[in-house]
Amino acid sequence: MRAILAELSTQRYLFTAAAQKVPRGLGKSAGWGPGGLLRLVDDLPEPTLPDAPGWLRIRPELSGVCGSDVGVAHAKSSFVLSAFYRAERQVLGHEVVGVVDRVGPGVRRLAEGDRVVLDPVLSCVHRGFDPVCRTCREGHPHVCERFDEPGRTGCAAPTQGFDAALGGGWGEYVVAHESQCHRVGDLPSARAVLAEPASIALHAALHWTRTGDRAVVIGPGTIGLLTVAALRRLHPDLDVAVVSPGAFGSEKALACGASRVLPAGAGAVEALAAADGGRVVRPRLTKVPILEQGVDVVFDCVGLSDTIDLALHLVRPTGTVVLVGAAGKQPVDWSLVWNRELTVQGTINSGPEPSLDGRTTMSEIVQWLADPGYLVDPVVTHTFDLSAWTEALGTASAGPSASAVKVTLRPNPDLDLVG
Repeated sequence: MRAILAELSTQRYLFTAAAQKVPRGLGKSAGWGPGGLLRLVDDLPEPTLPDAPGWLRIRPELSGVCGSDVGVAHAKSSFVLSAFYRAERQVLGHEVVGVVDRVGPGVRRLAEGDRVVLDPVLSCVHRGFDPVCRTCREGHPHVCERFDEPGRTGCAAPTQGFDAALGGGWGEYVVAHESQCHRVGDLPSARAVLAEPASIALHAALHWTRTGDRAVVIGPGTIGLLTVAALRRLHPDLDVAVVSPGAFGSEKALACGASRVLPAGAGAVEALAAADGGRVVRPRLTKVPILEQGVDVVFDCVGLSDTIDLALHLVRPTGTVVLVGAAGKQPVDWSLVWNRELTVQGTINSGPEPSLDGRTTMSEIVQWLADPGYLVDPVVTHTFDLSAWTEALGTASAGPSASAVKVTLRPNPDLDLVG
C-alpha cells in the first residue's frame, strides 16, 4: 500500500526537531524523508479488518491535513498527549471522505460502493471492551478513558490516523467500524472532507449556552472558519467578530458568515470599544488592555499564549472562553479567570450532544453539508496527489502566506472526485 508513514521513535523525533531549526530549504528536506518522522512508502501492508463484527475498509477520495498532523510533521506534538498516542508507526489522516471497498461480517447499514465520511474517534465499543469505561457509559465516547489501550482492534491511539494498524487517510486504505461511518451520497468531495473538522467546530459552538449577542472567534484557519459557520447557522442574529491578522483570513472569515473582522492583539480591544462602547482598562507593563463591558464568549481557535491572553482580555465578567482544537503548553497569566469569574472550557473532538437529542455533531454536520446555505465552500483551498506530500505539508504549514486554509491529499487518484 502506498502511504505516508510516520515513524515516531525518539531518535527520529529528535532528528526532525533539529532539522526544523536548519535554515529554510534545508530543514524541510532533512526532516521529511529518510531519518525523519515522515516518508512516503509504496510497500506498507494493507490494514486488515479486525476479528470482530461490523468492520469495513475504505479507499479515501480526499483526506485533510489537520493542524495536529502539521504538529507531528514539525515534531511539535504535546509530550503530555503522547500518553494516548502510543503507536510508533502511524499513517496520518483522520479527515476522510471515501468509498467503501470491502465489508466484513456484521456490517448491516453500508455496502461496497457507498461514499462515506469518517468519525475517527475509537472508543471502548470500537476496541471491544465490555463493560465500557465510565465516560463512554455516560455518553462521552470522544473522551474515552481507554484511549491508550489497544483492545481487540490493536489500535493504540484515540482516533484513526494515529496508528498504522487501521491505516489513515494519507494512505490508499483505512479500516473503520460501521458505526463511525456516515453515508454522504453525491455530496461534493471538497465539502464532505470537512465533516470531521466541522463536527469539532459545532461541538465547540455548542459548549456555549447563549447568554448574549456578541461573540469573538480568534483565528481564521480551518477550525476558526468552521466555528464561524457553525455559530452563524445556530444563531443567525449573533454578532460574530473574527480576529484576523491579515486580508486573506479576513476575506475568508466574511465569506463564512462573520459579521466583521478585527485586528490582532491590542487592536482588537480598541476596535471593539470604538464600535460597541465599553471602557478600555490599561494594566501596567502589559501590551494588551482589558475590555470592560466585553463580549459574551470568545472561541480561541489558535491556542497560543498571545491568543489565549487576548481572549481573557476581551470577554466580559462571568463570560466564557472556549479553547478549540489546539493543545499545547503555553505560559499565560490566568489572573482574570479568578478575578472576573470566567469559565474556560477545552474541546477537541466531536461527540454526542444533549442539545441534539443525543445525536453526534458528525451526524448533524453531514446534514448541514448537504445545504448550500451552510457557508463552508471557502475553506478547502488546495488538493495534492499523495506523491506531492511535501509540497502539501509545506503549503499547510505556510497557511495564509501560501493562500491556504484547508489542504487536502488525494491518495487514490483513480477515484473521481465528486463536484
